[in-house]
Amino acid sequence: DKGLSSDEARKRLEQYGPNELAVSKGVSPWELLFQQFKNVLVIILLLAVGMSAFLGHGIEAIAIGVIVLFAVILGFVQEYRAEKAMEALRKMSAPTATVVRDGEECEIPAREVVSGDIVVLSTGDRVPADGRLLESMSLQTDEAALTGESLPVEKHAAIILGEAAVGDQKNIVFSGTVVTYGRGRAVVVATAMQTEFGKIAGMLQAVETEDTPLQKNLDKLGKTLAKTALGVVLVISIMGYMRGQPLLEIVIFGIALAVAVVPEALPAVVTISLAIGVQRMVKRHVLIRRLPVVETLGSTTVICTDKTGTLTKDEMTIRKIYAAGKMYDVSGSGYEPKGEFSVAGKIVAPTPSLVELLRGGTLASDAKLIKEEHGHGIKGDPTEGGIVVVAAKAGLLKHDLDAHMPRTGEIPFTSETKRMTTLHRAGQSVMAYAKGAPEVILQSCTRLWGENDEQELTEKERKMILEQARTMASQALRVIAIARKGGVSIEESEKDMKFLGLVGMIDPPRPEAKDAIKQCRLAGIRVVMITGDHPVTAEAIARELGLLTTEKVVTGAELEAMDQETLTREVDNIGVYARVSPAHKLRVVAALQKKGEVVAMTGDGVNDAPALKKADIGVAMGITGTDVTKEAAAMTLTNDNFASIVAAVEEGRGIFGNIKKYLMYMLTGNLGEVALIMVTTIAALPVPLTPVQILYINLATGGLPALALALDPPEADLMSRLPRGLRSGIFSRPVIFLMLVGGLWSMAVNLAVFLWALGSGRSLTQAMGMTFISLILIHFFKAYNFRSDRHSIFRKPFANKWLNYAILWEILLLLAIIYVPFLHEPFGTFALSRTDWLVIVLAALTVMPILEIAKLMIRRTQA
Repeated sequence: DKGLSSDEARKRLEQYGPNELAVSKGVSPWELLFQQFKNVLVIILLLAVGMSAFLGHGIEAIAIGVIVLFAVILGFVQEYRAEKAMEALRKMSAPTATVVRDGEECEIPAREVVSGDIVVLSTGDRVPADGRLLESMSLQTDEAALTGESLPVEKHAAIILGEAAVGDQKNIVFSGTVVTYGRGRAVVVATAMQTEFGKIAGMLQAVETEDTPLQKNLDKLGKTLAKTALGVVLVISIMGYMRGQPLLEIVIFGIALAVAVVPEALPAVVTISLAIGVQRMVKRHVLIRRLPVVETLGSTTVICTDKTGTLTKDEMTIRKIYAAGKMYDVSGSGYEPKGEFSVAGKIVAPTPSLVELLRGGTLASDAKLIKEEHGHGIKGDPTEGGIVVVAAKAGLLKHDLDAHMPRTGEIPFTSETKRMTTLHRAGQSVMAYAKGAPEVILQSCTRLWGENDEQELTEKERKMILEQARTMASQALRVIAIARKGGVSIEESEKDMKFLGLVGMIDPPRPEAKDAIKQCRLAGIRVVMITGDHPVTAEAIARELGLLTTEKVVTGAELEAMDQETLTREVDNIGVYARVSPAHKLRVVAALQKKGEVVAMTGDGVNDAPALKKADIGVAMGITGTDVTKEAAAMTLTNDNFASIVAAVEEGRGIFGNIKKYLMYMLTGNLGEVALIMVTTIAALPVPLTPVQILYINLATGGLPALALALDPPEADLMSRLPRGLRSGIFSRPVIFLMLVGGLWSMAVNLAVFLWALGSGRSLTQAMGMTFISLILIHFFKAYNFRSDRHSIFRKPFANKWLNYAILWEILLLLAIIYVPFLHEPFGTFALSRTDWLVIVLAALTVMPILEIAKLMIRRTQA
């Protein structure tokens, strides 16, 4: 009654600290900026800038410098904005709290609440700390953000024996949840980081963000290219020195060739591919926070999804009605007042008994059907909303019924009575309608409403009605009974009532979710449901969506009994996790990742945030999601729809495919150049290219044509392929084979052109010029071949308009280098004759049929 004294509260506040979430020390902006330069490719590109400047190629140096700057700034901005989840958690704390101090109720800042405080709660209050209820008057709280429970939770002050999951602790109120109904008092048992919200915050801080598969692959590639470039420089330098070449000439040539080994446009290509994918995703209701995550979507192997609002509509819908001995099925989904009634599959018009049941349920409800921008919604309790909507399907509108039979009194719902009764004026008399738990409503009924008359409610009929209620409940329906009584006072309204019937409702699956799950299966992606909802409800929805075949359902309690090793062993056999806590979700994600899966995790509540951050890609709900969830996640669905995740996976696969096309194209070209130089050096032949020619080839072929491949349309069969394995990386065996064929053939063809030119009496400078032109043209032809590593070039060869424009532009520049006299000396070119053109073009063209034969061999091997 008296609560804590002010002195005692002050002592506890000093001893245990304020009731607010701790924030881990962040990384300074300068540290973040410095981290961007730790990337191996960025370091190589900075060296390339210095080399190009040293060789006097200012344009090349500026171009590479701009690419480096763009990549560094983008990475800095992304990481600077990435870690705001803790601040969002702090905002969810209640600003003030009503407590009992020195025997008086007073309002204090929530940060000053301490363990032992008596907190006073009423409708609309945000709970300031975790508390054990001392008294409860019809108290209900919304725990969706914490446990994932889709409906308000009834609270009581009774003792609960044994262990209980967070969602089953009905005598505890939790920090950050909201009181939706009733009032109560609780003694604070945990504050700050000791609350359930605080534990989530601690887990969120402890979770480390993993690099995406693309980042890992590109880092590995960067290190490989760095070693390759160094090796090339050493080999060429040693051989040149042994042949007596001047040291400066050797160094300049080695540096030029090393620059050619590194695809310096790679960061720009990756960024452009991801940015364009992000723009396309916005049109498909997906917002991306961190660009590299787009590619991760493409390699996703498991999607762990919440149930409420993602797979379902988060709109309670009545599916079955039992009235006058008949079981009606109701069509329609969500809060749209459209649907039909059927008995045994045959559509029927609403009968008088059905109309009376729906009238009674609607009059005894406070929820209202409202028109919204994109359809209909409900204002009020979701359960009552389902009753109001199904009545509207029968032509009974809430506002018309209220006007015709105005409410004159009510006995409100309480967790103890489990029923609500309202009185209405009907002409000169009064009509009472009640709705509530079937066993409670039946207890107050002595008569049964029939189709044409009423009859006495016998014990046999009571058992039959309760059996119907149990059958409906076994189908994961929430069952509500409805009854009426005429001409009564409020004192006598809940005695000797007439039973009208039962309604069974559920939060139904989204119509498009079933097709999306089928598409996932086709694409080799497993879908797992993880929810805080009841196991029976979760299993029913999962089976309706086709989520469960041979997999089993596991509850949070069963999960708690497993050690991590057992869970990792069993995780492939579990399709649904029900009644789980935030820690359980983290364990599931960790177990899947240990099995080598790339995990996408969806969520909307605070309880989902640690698992979203731990997952390879966290997916937050844009409509129902909390700020905490959105900040912890890598992407947000603007329509909260599971089907949008599948659309995002398709985009991710397309983006990865384009990055792979670019790398195949660039590296096979680089291989051809390096192999040509190495072969001529070993054979003691003259070097076929000058440093300037090497650098120009790198710029012309690795510039616009390479960037255009980042804009290539996705291949039609993307979503019928299995996800690529994490260990396979970018370069699978078929890809390596294709690159080797293209590179080695390029080397052979250009060597033949060089030797033919020398053998035909041309000067070394002219032979080098012809090799230079041949090498550029063979790159251009290969760009079209590498639009796919499996399909023929003749399937829509010119579908990429940007590639067409890029090649056309580069050909015009090449013609200028060949025919503008003052460019002859720096580039070692001359005006070609018809014979020269014929030899060069035919030689370059040979790469196309060779690569097509290689693709045919790959297709036959994979068939």
